[in-house]
Amino acid sequence: MLGAYRMIGRLGAGGMGRVYLARSGGGRTVAVKVVRADLAEDGEFRRRFRHEVEVARAVSGPYTAPVVDADTEGPLPWLATTYVLGPSLEDVIAQHGPLPETSVWALAGGLAEALRGIHGAGLVHRDLKPSNILLTADGPRVIDFGIARAIDGERLTSTGVVVGSPGFMSPEQAMGKVVGPEGDVFSLGVVLAYSASGQMPFGMGAAASLLYQVVHEQPDVSGVPEALRALVAACLVKDPAQRPTPEQIADGVARLGFSVVAGAWLPAQVASTIAQHAARILDLDTPPEGSSPVPAAGPSYTPTQVVPPSGGRVGAEPAGGTPTRRRFLAGAAVVGALGVAGGGAAYALMPGGRPTPKPRPTGSGTPAPRRTRFPGGVAPALWAYTGGDPKNSLVAVSGSTVILPQVPPVGLSVTTGRRTWSGPRAFAWPTGLIPMLVTESAFVALDRTSHVIQVDPATGRPTWQWPRPSNLAGIAAFVAADDKAIYAFGSGSPTTNGPDPGPGKRRTVLLSIDIGTRRERWRVPLDGKKPVTLSMGTVSGDHLVYTDDATNALHVRDTADGRLAWSVPVEEGGYLPAVDDGTVFANSRHVAAYALAGGGKKWTALSHDSDRAFSAPRVRDGVLYVGDDRGVHALSASDGRKVWSRNIGGGTNGMDLVVTETGVYVASGDQSSGVYALDRRTGEILWNFRTSQISKTEDLWVLADGGKCIVACTAGHVFGLPAV
Repeated sequence: MLGAYRMIGRLGAGGMGRVYLARSGGGRTVAVKVVRADLAEDGEFRRRFRHEVEVARAVSGPYTAPVVDADTEGPLPWLATTYVLGPSLEDVIAQHGPLPETSVWALAGGLAEALRGIHGAGLVHRDLKPSNILLTADGPRVIDFGIARAIDGERLTSTGVVVGSPGFMSPEQAMGKVVGPEGDVFSLGVVLAYSASGQMPFGMGAAASLLYQVVHEQPDVSGVPEALRALVAACLVKDPAQRPTPEQIADGVARLGFSVVAGAWLPAQVASTIAQHAARILDLDTPPEGSSPVPAAGPSYTPTQVVPPSGGRVGAEPAGGTPTRRRFLAGAAVVGALGVAGGGAAYALMPGGRPTPKPRPTGSGTPAPRRTRFPGGVAPALWAYTGGDPKNSLVAVSGSTVILPQVPPVGLSVTTGRRTWSGPRAFAWPTGLIPMLVTESAFVALDRTSHVIQVDPATGRPTWQWPRPSNLAGIAAFVAADDKAIYAFGSGSPTTNGPDPGPGKRRTVLLSIDIGTRRERWRVPLDGKKPVTLSMGTVSGDHLVYTDDATNALHVRDTADGRLAWSVPVEEGGYLPAVDDGTVFANSRHVAAYALAGGGKKWTALSHDSDRAFSAPRVRDGVLYVGDDRGVHALSASDGRKVWSRNIGGGTNGMDLVVTETGVYVASGDQSSGVYALDRRTGEILWNFRTSQISKTEDLWVLADGGKCIVACTAGHVFGLPAV
């Protein structure tokens, strides 16, 4: 133990000491550098080390690993930084060779931003080299900043010792002169040349020879791609005053359009190496049996994504009136809820789909599955996609594609997060909060003329169209779909064949569109003229079950002709109901169960006041799961009795849960607290995902079931998270 940290394994060693992977009692995983004993006995070193640690604490930014703890007074001084789940640039180039040109441009921008943060804190790195640069999905991370300066004092330099790495240090550093921020820019030039060509610009060999080359000879950058050569050469000029600043480099790279958030910044083989590295570290950091993986409450953790992101915009601003918070929560969440047919919403498949197999029960008699444990219960992302619209967090999964409902829509690979297609700009989402219907084999949306179109999720190409009839002003909200029909709300004539009554006289209608014939099957009007902006439903056998915000009621209709079987009022309609084993489950100020046949109430549970927002109910293997502002509750679907309850930090945000065979996934009401995975059998918290990319805004996390991963979206960022 060093302070509050238990050493888990050795990561490496350097000139100052050894580096260990460690974890605190609260579950935080860090990299701890322990100073060598001979340096620890040097009073001048301790003084400088103490000063540099204090300054290093001020370093922040997206491309550094910040200091989280230190002990400068103990027998062996040490420094703890955030641990980054990624291999070093040195290891990546040794394994895969030089990086592609686009990757090097993105690397240049990220490293320049890191140096901007380091220099802004009053530090000079003095040892920027590939082994001190870690690669992650959302950019490089510079480590060991400020440490070289702590041992580069008069005692060492007066004896002719030059501290740094020959071949990467600047001429002024090689000559033992005072090194400023310009020295780090020189080192950056060497790093970029090596990354692009695999060759050192000043050659290889003994330290003395390398130092001479750095001071007196010109660099060989012939192996660097021509477009990059000017930047590298500018960084490597001998005169420090003539080198560009990190700000100039970062701004120039950005103007050229290269960024770690603007596309897949690393090639696939490097992404695979990052994932393998993360897996090895996670295995090393598996907590002993019986220890709790639950992270302690406190500062936000910064897990690292391990597959490259792609760029794009996420979501579209819904038009129309401003909904209440509870309606918005339910509405924004439904896109995630419709992610996979049968995923708690009992959606049937479009033609050509395959039925979702019934999951194997996981009752109390079933042995608990072996689970992957993460360092301190903090999960890394499997991939990340960044650059979407920060005002929206809509996401869904259809087949093997993650769909972002925007204009134009975007499809991502559910396994890598890479953008696979960008759809036609003819898309125009409905004015309500439900922009599309999603099933296993297709998704349904609107074009700009309010024609209903079915789209292949693998390609983003429309496969058929239902032209909007002249007596229908438009589609206001989708409701549900099965293998025969699409159900939606619109405004127009109260009957299929009636004339358009014109503005001010149109009725709100529910209609059924036949998928096979692409014709309207039936149309039924709603009482009154209040428009529907939010409706969510599911199809179970011959029953269409839905809620809407025009009537604030739960309805059950016959799918053959739209005849109303029964309805019951609910407060603030617009929650997605669930149907299981002849029972309908719906939320209002409480969770209620009704008989599908007849609508008789079976039980109620979890009564709340009007200020609390439930998530939509999810049912699996006879257990109903629901979230509120305290946490997640599991209830017996037969009688509503509590199976377990689990409070989480910030409560849930009212968004819909994702329930799989083994896990329950929920977003916290405190956005900075991120996403939690719970054991479906016991409610135990298995991991928590947080990211420093997300600021504390009013935007919300939305989750979707991606099969082998859980898809989480917020503030324009999409992540693939590990399934438990």
